[in-house]
Amino acid sequence: MANSKSFVLLLVLVALVVGAFSMFRVTEWEKAIMFRLGEIVTAEFKPGLHFKIPFINNVRVFDGRIITLDVAPERFLTAEKKNVIVDSFVMWRIDNTSRYYTAVLGDERHANQRLEQIIKDGMRSQFSRRTINDVISGERGTIMRNLTEDANQQAQEIGISIVDVRVKRVDLPAEVSNSVYSRMQAERTRVAKEFRSQGKEEAEKIRANADRQHQVIIANAYRDAEETRGEGDALAAEIYADAYNQDQGFYAFTRSLKAYRSSFRNSNNLMLLEPDSEFFEYFNGTPGAQ
Repeated sequence: MANSKSFVLLLVLVALVVGAFSMFRVTEWEKAIMFRLGEIVTAEFKPGLHFKIPFINNVRVFDGRIITLDVAPERFLTAEKKNVIVDSFVMWRIDNTSRYYTAVLGDERHANQRLEQIIKDGMRSQFSRRTINDVISGERGTIMRNLTEDANQQAQEIGISIVDVRVKRVDLPAEVSNSVYSRMQAERTRVAKEFRSQGKEEAEKIRANADRQHQVIIANAYRDAEETRGEGDALAAEIYADAYNQDQGFYAFTRSLKAYRSSFRNSNNLMLLEPDSEFFEYFNGTPGAQ
């Protein structure tokens, strides 16, 4: 009786062990591949619980999420035969599990090495057709798109797909930087000189126009002043003439008084005239009186 119970327990224990070795689980972010005595059976497993034959089938599980590869900075030659140091990274994931295992034995490190070489070859091809200015700013987006497309075609051979290729930064070696900065400085100096010469030319035009307007304004003002002065003199002469015609004797008398006042303003004034000259007619009495 005791032996039968032990045998039943042993059978249950063996069944549990066999059952445990017969099941495996695949999560949403994993990819699995099943072998039969070292030969690939299938790699199409959906997330969930699956079964296998213990000791005959074995299963390997890989991370199916996006993996980021930080590519080591590398020097590349541009179309100008100038070196640039490019720092980039790649995002990839497993696309074909069977091919991935066959090509790199499912080793992520080996996959990264193959992929890094693919990216560097693609960058070397892209950068060799462009100038430094295109690489730094002008066509960086185009370069990254072309790299992603070209690298993705080659990466299919090892069972992975490229999600994105990004250039983090593009640096210039010290000797190239000095040359570029010198050229930039010379270019900025040339532009500054051009702006200064244009400014001087405009200043001369403005100054000449201002001088011309100044002369025109002065000439017009002098003309207007002379016209006003002439009109005033004419009006004064007319007034004097009207006054003279109203009382010619009184007018002659006031004019003589003004002449006396002007002539004898200073005690040192000396005049040599005949006493009966016309100038002293009002000293001798009223003109025309007997």
